[in-house]
Amino acid sequence: MIVYGPVPSRRLGQSIGINNIPPKICSYSCVYCQLGRTNQMQVKRQAFYSPEDICREAEIKLKQLETENKQADYFSFVPDGEPTLDINLGKTIELLKPYNTKIAVITNASLLWMDEVKQDLMDADWVSLSIDAADEDTWHKIDRPHGMLKHQNILKGIVEFSKSFRGTLVTETMLVEGINDQEACIEKIAEQVALVQPQKAYLLVPTRPPAEPDVKRASSDSLRNAAAIVRGVSGTDVECITGDEEEEGFFFTEDIADDIISIASVHPIREDIVESLLEKRNANRSVISELINQGSLIEYTYEGKKFYKRNIHK
Repeated sequence: MIVYGPVPSRRLGQSIGINNIPPKICSYSCVYCQLGRTNQMQVKRQAFYSPEDICREAEIKLKQLETENKQADYFSFVPDGEPTLDINLGKTIELLKPYNTKIAVITNASLLWMDEVKQDLMDADWVSLSIDAADEDTWHKIDRPHGMLKHQNILKGIVEFSKSFRGTLVTETMLVEGINDQEACIEKIAEQVALVQPQKAYLLVPTRPPAEPDVKRASSDSLRNAAAIVRGVSGTDVECITGDEEEEGFFFTEDIADDIISIASVHPIREDIVESLLEKRNANRSVISELINQGSLIEYTYEGKKFYKRNIHK
């Protein structure tokens, strides 16, 4: 599924997802990743899907919305890997521009030391850069980067990009208990955010099943303390996302199974959210059982809650 949704996003409204990277090709293997461990680590950019094919699917999706008298707020590059590994990212963004829908890219920022990657992102309207650590030891512990990457080059690339980019720039930091939630780590992150001066710095905690089972979310106290430090040091607007908010505003088609897969393409969804969706559609729970039996969905538990996620290897 290359183009999916739209799916409601707290930050981007109704978002049509662009999955421009096959699973799971990435430059990092983050301990908290909800897609699991990276099975193909690389930093060399290459072509994956044709930009023309992506735009063709995007146009079909927009026409589908039009028949429902609805519209999307963003095309969002949130793939099953790192979006900037796609050597055609810039061309795809260029081809999507005439559809007059804003374009967002959520990137781990690991390739921003490359001038070509900076250039590819310049035409996006909204870019989110990951800053999970600003010291090398913590970076290795939480993001588990490809061996060819150099942290200082990445941090420098982030700052350089921030000075040239004219769209909306935000940062996001995932706080994991015992890894990067100590004050010393947060202070260094805050200093990096101060250099970037994003419109907003998002602090998140892992609330969906992570790649490593021993990963735990930072405590509420740690999160509040981190927000105060980042806000105080950088002067940036800080927002915390705990993942516990109720999800609503989903776009529905005639195919409830496809709708659930679209939502699960963005992130694992809690059982209570799925039950609510089925109830609103007067759909039987056998829909979920069938998707699991087909291998399209995977069911598992995290923090005592049941989740469903799309099987990215199917």
